[in-house]
Amino acid sequence: MAEVNNAPWLTLLGWGEGGTQGLTAASRQALESAEVVFGARRHLRLLPPLNAEVIEWPVPFADGIAKLLNQRGRRVVMLVSNDPFWFGAGTSFAQHLSANEWQALPAPSTFSLAAARLGWPLERCTCLGLHAKPLSRIRPYLHVGRRLLVLVRDGAAVTELAALVASVGFGDTQLTLLESLGGDNERIRHCRVDASLPDDIAHPVAVGLEVAGNGPALPLMPGLPDHFFDHDGQITKQTIRAITLAALAPMPGERLWDIGTGSGSVAIEWLLTHTDNQAVGFEQNAERAVRARSNANSLGVDWLEVKQGRAPDVLNDTPLPDAVFIGGGLSQALLDDLWQRLPKGVRIVANAVTLESEALLAHWHQQAGGELLRLELANAAPIGTRRGWKSSYPIVQWRGVR
Repeated sequence: MAEVNNAPWLTLLGWGEGGTQGLTAASRQALESAEVVFGARRHLRLLPPLNAEVIEWPVPFADGIAKLLNQRGRRVVMLVSNDPFWFGAGTSFAQHLSANEWQALPAPSTFSLAAARLGWPLERCTCLGLHAKPLSRIRPYLHVGRRLLVLVRDGAAVTELAALVASVGFGDTQLTLLESLGGDNERIRHCRVDASLPDDIAHPVAVGLEVAGNGPALPLMPGLPDHFFDHDGQITKQTIRAITLAALAPMPGERLWDIGTGSGSVAIEWLLTHTDNQAVGFEQNAERAVRARSNANSLGVDWLEVKQGRAPDVLNDTPLPDAVFIGGGLSQALLDDLWQRLPKGVRIVANAVTLESEALLAHWHQQAGGELLRLELANAAPIGTRRGWKSSYPIVQWRGVR
């Protein structure tokens, strides 16, 4: 146990653009009694004279962890932007330390400061930290009337974000630039995302978005219209996909294996149900694997992992899932492999369209139990001057639990 005078040796101190002006008494005391102070360059420029050794945090970020840990036994302060555990660096430090080694003294988050300036109720805003993430992750949240508060890395990222929002049909969105909140250089400016943005946007910067326009919002329930996905015909169609997702029953923090992912539609909708979810798509066709990744990026779930190869061989060295969908490549060998490989409790859904794969699922149902469904759909279509039902190929679906 590493402590200094029976107290944690490390203090994660929330630090804003106001420097010491907004510090609480506890934060001020921790800073004044520190033997070592770490911080990024922009944080250190706001420090008053101290008796402590001052060390600039290196870039890339991970290179500083060992240097910090080497200071065990001394009173150390790490300056962290505002609230360390709201899209901040707190988690990166805490995972290397025991709970009794550190304490956190947060300052008001950038989100809190932004909401206070704009008069927006924070509990009704969507808060996104995209300063180190792909900006496309904003896509699922673009719904008319929604208010978003977004952290971005710099002025160039603001321009990129505005262009992205406008490109998908939300060009009427009002954008607020919130620069250096809480500091002497604080500045707030308003414009539309489709307007020419200022070329002097200063870091650190956040943006407020009041979403408006005619763009297609992503529905919150499974079963996105097929046109949201680029595909070559190998796609689980909208209605069947909605039924399939209901059978897979995604819950927060779960991982899906999508075997024969094709366009990636099922895996992508799995990820859209919750930001903590994970998914791995397996696809033997190289062109489709690339397409699945592209679809995931454009719909804001870039963390979809796609492995190219034939199942079951490609399943090796992949973290085990909570649910499995078999949309392609169904075989007796694959089912046998999954039954041996997967732990008990994993949910499995398989769709079949050919007579051969139907027969395989019927046999498997007899062996393994579960549910076997036949899904038949028909759409109204012209027949001369009148209309009639045009049937799609029936789908046989097996649902089971290992």
